[in-house]
Amino acid sequence: MAHAQTDPQARQELAIAAVEAKTRKDVSWQELADAAGLSVAFVTAAVLGQHALPADAARAVAERLGLDDDAALLLQTIPLRGSIPGGVPTDPTIYRFHEMLQVYGTTLKALIHEQFGDGIISAVNSKLDVWKVDDPGGGSRAVITLDGKYLPIKPF
Repeated sequence: MAHAQTDPQARQELAIAAVEAKTRKDVSWQELADAAGLSVAFVTAAVLGQHALPADAARAVAERLGLDDDAALLLQTIPLRGSIPGGVPTDPTIYRFHEMLQVYGTTLKALIHEQFGDGIISAVNSKLDVWKVDDPGGGSRAVITLDGKYLPIKPF
């Protein structure tokens, strides 16, 4: 049976403990994803309190981090989602995504509606990938792919 959280505090505390354990054990997000048998983006989001993990994946992640059975059970609960409390984010990395949406949000909306019609791109039914590539001009570039299912507005 699926169980849902009604208060984000327990998952936030677990996220803090999990990140501390990840650091102490020098484990990468990819290693946790490999143990769970799921994508690195999904497992990272789950450990940070934004998704529920299937039971076997939750047990594998908890074991790899040295967390107890209660932590494995909590990783399976459906969280209260939303990791950025009110207002404009102040963390520079997160703020830049906010900035990108401020600049390109209306462009993305216009292009999506022109190509698909009236509707939304689902965050619930989506995939995320992040990878590093060389910049021909020197340094590195981040390539981020968001692959979300289009859900049309249905008149009723």
